[in-house]
Amino acid sequence: MDQTPKTFGQQAGRRSWAEPWKIKMVEPIKMTNPADRQEELERAGYNTFLLRSECVYIDLLTDSGTSAMSDRQWAGMMLGDEAYAGSRNFYHLESAVQQYYGYRYVVPTHQGRGAEHLLSRAAITPGQYVAGNMYFTTTRLHQEMAGATFVDVIIDEAHDPENLHPFKGNVDLNKVQRLIDRVGADKVAYISLAGTVNMAGGQPVSMGNVRELRLLCDRYGIPIYLDATRMVENAFFIQEREPGYTGKTIAEILKEFCSFTHGAWMSAKKDNLVNIGGWLAVNDWDLFEELRNMVVIFEGLHTYGGLAGRDMEAIAIGIEEAVQDDHVRSRVGQVRYLGELLTAWNIPIVQPVGGHAIFLDAKRFYPHIPQDQFPAQTLAAELYLDSGIRSMERGVVSAGRDPQTGDHRYPALELTRLTIPRRVYTQAHMDVVAEAVQAVFEAAPQTRGLKLVYEPKYLRFFQARFERI
Repeated sequence: MDQTPKTFGQQAGRRSWAEPWKIKMVEPIKMTNPADRQEELERAGYNTFLLRSECVYIDLLTDSGTSAMSDRQWAGMMLGDEAYAGSRNFYHLESAVQQYYGYRYVVPTHQGRGAEHLLSRAAITPGQYVAGNMYFTTTRLHQEMAGATFVDVIIDEAHDPENLHPFKGNVDLNKVQRLIDRVGADKVAYISLAGTVNMAGGQPVSMGNVRELRLLCDRYGIPIYLDATRMVENAFFIQEREPGYTGKTIAEILKEFCSFTHGAWMSAKKDNLVNIGGWLAVNDWDLFEELRNMVVIFEGLHTYGGLAGRDMEAIAIGIEEAVQDDHVRSRVGQVRYLGELLTAWNIPIVQPVGGHAIFLDAKRFYPHIPQDQFPAQTLAAELYLDSGIRSMERGVVSAGRDPQTGDHRYPALELTRLTIPRRVYTQAHMDVVAEAVQAVFEAAPQTRGLKLVYEPKYLRFFQARFERI
């Protein structure tokens, strides 16, 4: 039987699909009442990051570390070799990265942010530039703190939430060339390439694009480092959309894509299906030597990198599980199910639907709320008030301030992200979410924006506080 997820609204008589797993253990969740939610939201300063999880009904804040581990992963946790040096679990992790991603040298880190930090410190000389296919919050901050200037080189279609380009994560090679012509190749530290670009709505990069990017970079000796956090989902979109890849497995596509890059960093809390952990992998021995020396300073010994042996074992097993075609089809299929419900109800979202989340277009939800009154933050607050569903802002708050002028950065995309954890929620939960979003959309004309009343120095979206206008 065809187990490919079908689209919402197909003709009667279609065969249904189901998740390729069954539930062994449950965690109770509870619905709160509106008065309690209002009190909790005010206590949190209208910032969903500051809500207590026990007060959340369906938690779509992030897919980072929130996925459900398998029985094999939990069993692997019992096989943790907690030796300070040379843990056998490190060698299992190293072998898994080499087998499925194809890189030679592996450094474990406590999470993806640690890997970003190490790479930025080792690969950037102050005054250089980093070109990337749209910024990500922590990635850009580490690059800037290492002395680089980030330059966005994503294709223009990525900034249009209604554009249906199948690979809106692609790099615009002309923008890269213009940067090289303007500053010189030696001033470009590296290309920061993200798979399924988060801030663009989980949009993928094509194999053809990364192949052409590698040819361009080879002419100038510029390395490409990959944010592989959600590369498995990117491989799915290549398999589905790019000619010549329909008959290839997710694992084959993933390894081929990585072969066009010089290294990668990974937040294992996403694709690798664990609650904590990350890794950094490169092909250059000299860079690896610098990284494994630096990891001892900032994370831990180069064979544990801030992780317990049991965590490394869970990551190694998760890497193998994550590339299974049935798993990836189910994962993306659930995201699409929610997206197609909302699209059928004319709710404004980023199109095409990405791999890990639905991104609500807050500008079209609230055309009467100016961007400096934080419409995406407002939408996240309203969704929690309506139903106890936690989402997160991906707009002007996440973009932060320009370090030169101190003014807000105003991205073209003002989005509220509904991030679906892997192997956690059912389709019934998605129905509840869709109905809640519809209710908030219908109430949008009466909604007021927010004002910022507390702003931390770095990554303000995590801890900022707001009040109603």
